[in-house]
Parts: sequence; structure tokens; C-alpha cells
Amino acid sequence: MQAIILSVGDELTLGQVVDTNSAWLSEQLAGLGITIRAHATLPDEQCAIARAFDEASRRCDLLVATGGLGPTRDDLTRQALAQALGCELEMHAPSMERIENLFRERRWPMAESNRTQAMRPALADVLENRWGTAPGLKARLNGCRVYVLPGVPAEMKAMFDALIRPELGAARDRVILTRTLGSFGAGESSVGERLGGLMDRARNPKVGTTVSAGVISIRVRSEFPSRPEAERALDETVAEVRSRLGSLVFGEGDETLQDAAVRLLLAKGRTVAVAESCTGGLLGQMLTDVPGASACFTGGWIAYSNSMKERELQVPPALLQSCGAVSGPVAREMAERAALLSGSDYGLAITGIAGPGGGSAEKPVGLVWIALARGPGGTLAEEKRFPGGRAAVRDRAAKSALNMLRLELMEP
Repeated sequence: MQAIILSVGDELTLGQVVDTNSAWLSEQLAGLGITIRAHATLPDEQCAIARAFDEASRRCDLLVATGGLGPTRDDLTRQALAQALGCELEMHAPSMERIENLFRERRWPMAESNRTQAMRPALADVLENRWGTAPGLKARLNGCRVYVLPGVPAEMKAMFDALIRPELGAARDRVILTRTLGSFGAGESSVGERLGGLMDRARNPKVGTTVSAGVISIRVRSEFPSRPEAERALDETVAEVRSRLGSLVFGEGDETLQDAAVRLLLAKGRTVAVAESCTGGLLGQMLTDVPGASACFTGGWIAYSNSMKERELQVPPALLQSCGAVSGPVAREMAERAALLSGSDYGLAITGIAGPGGGSAEKPVGLVWIALARGPGGTLAEEKRFPGGRAAVRDRAAKSALNMLRLELMEP
């Protein structure tokens, strides 16, 4: 079975809201053995939506659309489906009664426009929405199954699980399993070279890469007639990816660099403190985003000015004057002082020029020094030069610091 997913809303086409519905639906449908043929994002224009319904339904067996079922004038999906089906809208009395009861129970005034949500195309069935006011719709168009769900993610997910998943069932002739590995520390081209033939598009399982904010995600998709075959092939390919990429791989699924760093700190019973300049607390925030980090993250300093570096971290004024705040010696001193003053096993420091101003020919915007104090193991310091704007430089600096700590913790 092949599926197409439509997402409706000006806020999506204008980039004001990220379409997470399509990603979630794709994952759920793939788990049912259904191949996703395409995604399409549509504006709130009735004719455009109706045309998309008609064209997409001729290209697939299953069409799932989200959005445009609200009560306002720009919610036009139900009208567009009626247009594609060649029928009129009609009032669905049970839906109208449920909506009225919902407003009555919540003691909310019901606007006249909410009556629109109880309208349905005459050739469509209604999918009850027990989690909101907008019912969904179900129809057949050009021999294709069509489901229309609200755009609110919580409502959409609940309705899919309760009403659509049981109807679709798991495809018996094929199983699709996926897994994602996260890597950091090398560019996409370098990762691609290491993976080599694993990325052959004719191969099963398929291996592909995507890049987001410096993290290279390696996606593995295994598609076989039975689950044991799919699982075995997936495990073998994931193991081979890990073998080829080595320490570049920091985790699977949704695991982040900070997740990996905290996991290793906890496993080894070690603690870390941070000293940040250009990242302004971002590194500490990333660490404390991880549940349980209080057992290994002792705290830190945001020493943005030189006077703060001198007063709070006891960085010698002569060192700041001779080397400058953005330098290897100052980064080392910040890391060592963070470890010493906090009583932590590790001190992690960042100092740099995030821009857009403040750079020079000798020290350009994007120059960052990162240091890791390791007690008896000495102190590591690395110079980095990151492209992009201020936010990108700060993000990459914090992630690179986490990766430096992670790699150190991986050592036996």
C-alpha cells in the first residue's frame, strides 16, 4: 500500500509553524508496512486543496490530510473535499449535538461559526473527535481511501491511534523498520565516504544521511516480508554503520550529545563544571536539560567580561592582557579553575567570538577555544572556527564542548 500525506495551512506554507504531523504520520504508517510516496503542504485555498485531493488520490491507495477543519473562514478542507467528491456539504446532527454539549459542559460561549465544524461532505463519513471540537472525515475518492484529521497534533495523534490504525491494520506482506544514529565531529561528505557502499540506493536496508545544526543523522530503513528478517538485517546494518563510524556515533533515536555526555558521566561516577564566555550559559542549559544531570553537573560560571573572568574564575589579568580572552591559554585557565573551584572531576570551558562584530583578521568571528580540564590527565584545548551567524556559532561551540567531554569519557 502506498500513501500520500497532505498538510493544510498558510502557517505551514509560510514557515511560521513547523509541520510535525507529517513526520509523525509517516513513522506510524511505515510501521504498518505502508510506503510513503510523498508529502505536500498546501495553503488555505479551497481550489488548491481540492485539486491536491483529486491528483493525490489518483497516485496512491491511502491519502491522509491534516488541518483546515477549524471554525474560521480560512478553514476550507471540508469544503475542498466536498468539491473533489462532487457533492455538497450537509449538517451532521450527531456532531452538532456533541459540539454543543462540549461547549455547554465547559461553560464556554459557542460562536455561530462552530456550526461549520459539524458540516460534512454528503459522500463522506464522520470520524468522531473525542479530544476536540473538529470531527474528522473519511471518504473514497478515485478508489483511494481518504482520511482527514484536525491539524492540532494531540487531537490528530489520538484520532489516528483510535480510529484509523485499527482500520488499516499491519500489512501482512511486508514489514518496514527504521533506526536513526546520531553522529558528530565530521562533515556529511566524510561520513558518506566512511559509509561507502552501505549508502547504495539499491541496497536493503537503505542507509541515508541528513544534517541538522552540525549533527549528522544516519537513517537505516529495513523492508522485508517478515519482522524477523527485517530485524536481523536492520541490526546487522546498524552494527556495520557503528563499526565504520566509530566514536563519531554518539547515540540512537532521539538521544542528544548532552544525553550521551550525562549518561557517560553517571556511568563513571564523574562530575563536571562549566565556565562559559561566548555561549552565555548555553552549555549549562544543555546539560541541565537532561533528567538526572544533578548527579553529575555541579554548576558553572558565565564569565562574559574579562573582569568576571578575573574576579570569579581567578584568571590572571596578565594572561588576559598578553593572550586575549579568546585564546588557548585563557580557555585552559578557565577550565582548570572551574574544576578546582567547584571540586569537580572535569572543568569544561568555552571562549570565543560569536559575532556579528568583534572579530579581526587575527581572530575572526567564529573563532572559539574549548578546553577540558581532566585533573591528573592534564588539560586539552582545541581551536575551532565555526561558520554561520551568532546563534549557529554558539550552538556549535556548546555541542563541540559536549563532544570533547564525551570522547574523553569513552576512554577506558
